[in-house]
Amino acid sequence: MRVRADSLTGRVLIAVVALVAVLAGAVFAQALIERRNFRDVMAGYFVPPPQTLFHKDRIALALLGIDYDYNSKDEEYSTNARTDTIMAASIDFPSSDDPSGHVAMLSVPRDTDVVLPSGREDKINAAYAGGGSPLMDAHASERVIAQFLGLRGFDRFVTLRINAAKELVDAIGGIDVVPDETMNYDDTWGHLHIHFIGGRMYHMNGDQAVSYSRFRHDECSDPCRIKRQQQVIRIVLAKLQNDKFHDLLHLNTFIDIIHRNVYTDLSQQEIMSLALAFEHFDRGNLTTGQVPYVDTKDLACCGNVLIADDAAKRALVQKYFFDPIAPPRSSPDAAAAAHVVPASVHVVVENGSGVAGVGARAAEALRKAGFVVDGVVNADSFRYDATEVHTDPRATLEGQRVLSTLALRGASVQPDPVSSSPPSGAVTVIVGRDYVTGGGAGAVATPK
Repeated sequence: MRVRADSLTGRVLIAVVALVAVLAGAVFAQALIERRNFRDVMAGYFVPPPQTLFHKDRIALALLGIDYDYNSKDEEYSTNARTDTIMAASIDFPSSDDPSGHVAMLSVPRDTDVVLPSGREDKINAAYAGGGSPLMDAHASERVIAQFLGLRGFDRFVTLRINAAKELVDAIGGIDVVPDETMNYDDTWGHLHIHFIGGRMYHMNGDQAVSYSRFRHDECSDPCRIKRQQQVIRIVLAKLQNDKFHDLLHLNTFIDIIHRNVYTDLSQQEIMSLALAFEHFDRGNLTTGQVPYVDTKDLACCGNVLIADDAAKRALVQKYFFDPIAPPRSSPDAAAAAHVVPASVHVVVENGSGVAGVGARAAEALRKAGFVVDGVVNADSFRYDATEVHTDPRATLEGQRVLSTLALRGASVQPDPVSSSPPSGAVTVIVGRDYVTGGGAGAVATPK
């Protein structure tokens, strides 16, 4: 018996549609049963978790930002480029016990003194400038960095062109940054123009954010530049999460940026797996630090170099890359905190953002929510990126109630040591820059 081709094709299509319907139904059912997002369940079928791909729970990643120069025709070129930014990241994957995961980023000043494999003493950023292929240069650099830090090696490396940061910041609509000092610097040849007033908030585009991150013409030089780089990373991460730039459309946009401006030995599947795994990353689980130095000296090859504090370096590497992962921050029971009456909580608001009037705005929002605000003052520093809620250990529920009202994902409750006679129900709110950049000023929740 012969079957007509069109009939056979029709049956095959029906079978395929039926199979798709069954699979979709199974995914929907799993999403409902597990109370998970449909996209998350779908991703689980097609993108393995990073533990499966890397065969471990933690990886070490070398992050290298390369500089470039301009030729006589004003064209960018990166031949013999050096690493303008050097970071070693310890990435601990999310798990059932720790749904957010942990990321620790240790920055190495680019002017740090090292001895290269050739035996030549130089700055550590010179390890990349071999003039070979990007792969050869990256491997040469990561070997020197790993040896300097006392690591056996890195699992993967990521080399970023400056345009990667520029395009990412532009893709998310710019970022709000409060410079910690006034900056006036022009480098016409290098296309670098930096003019910011300290303490004033700027909505920076990609070019401005990168220029701000690269500024090093102050007394602190490279270590302060590293702090600014880490500040920008935290602000970008906050905006990605608060503005929910993690849908598939934006994910594809970010992957396109990676393809244009990033050279890495991470596979496409590994990148997607990491992006999905850290979609709900808690910014409180991001730890940043830098290798300190104890002295400087001059080298004939390259001028002033930094002499690393070896003891402090070993302690940081041990903490970030080898010690057991700290458990997730515990927080008071949300249901119990919800029953705290705002009128019973006394709050002192401290402005740690460096932006004039932010403390007063936060205080007014808390007053409207029913809390008793006893005063508004300046904090001990204007360099708080994330808002902090400080309480007596016996008033953590009150602190959690204030925190839930502020509605800032990166903020945290931090119990302070018990004083001799702590006031009942007292809470101190140190308002950080996230209250300005993360929507806190307009995202105060109504008490239930």
